[in-house]
Amino acid sequence: MKPIVIIPARLESMRLPRKILIDILGLPMIEHVRRRVLLSQNIEDVYIATCDNEIKECVEKFGGKVIMTKKDHINGTSRVAEAVESIKCDKVILVQGDEPLLLPSQLDELSLKIQDDNKHVAWNATSPIENEEELNRHSFVKCSVINSQILYCFRKSPSHNNFDLQKKYIRKILGLLAFRKNFLIKISKTKPGLIEQLESIEQLRVIENSYPLISIPFEKSQASINESEDLAIVLKFLKNDKEQQEIFNKILAL
Repeated sequence: MKPIVIIPARLESMRLPRKILIDILGLPMIEHVRRRVLLSQNIEDVYIATCDNEIKECVEKFGGKVIMTKKDHINGTSRVAEAVESIKCDKVILVQGDEPLLLPSQLDELSLKIQDDNKHVAWNATSPIENEEELNRHSFVKCSVINSQILYCFRKSPSHNNFDLQKKYIRKILGLLAFRKNFLIKISKTKPGLIEQLESIEQLRVIENSYPLISIPFEKSQASINESEDLAIVLKFLKNDKEQQEIFNKILAL
């Protein structure tokens, strides 16, 4: 069975409240993401997991499937864990709702790789760090990777080496996570560790409980919307990048 995708969504995001419904060229951001998932060739189905009726109404207006969850989830992973309990599947992919430039081809790549992996229980897409400023940019998460395993996640680089050396083992964490269903339900019921709480990085739940988190490497990443200034960057790509224009035209036709 192909993996299913669940997109966790809530109105009260930490850095940019209500960003999930922000208008991007006539469509709310959550709908951009959902439709890009629908363009994937290797996904069984896609659901939005939310506790907000406004998001539910918005998604259903466009014909999307919604699973209502509790309000007290501390992150998207726990929200997806609740939602997936009612779905028959072996593996689930969590797609962050602030990825309006998601490439369906990358989602296909991730899906195929986890389907062929019968050894591991958790995966996260990663990409290269593009410039030195990103090493200490708090709004997105980085990680150290050795032999395809993510050893640690952080917001500011703990390394003292120069940028060229850090690029060899530090990568950007992308908003594409994947889990075996049974493992996701199990790990979501464990208590968050000290570092996860202090750093506010949900991937650390896996690492702090001594499970391997496997990097699925991509050659490049797309801009996500974490802060208000990111919207201009996303709009620039949608208007000027040929690949993004082609995808946007396809989602308008859905």
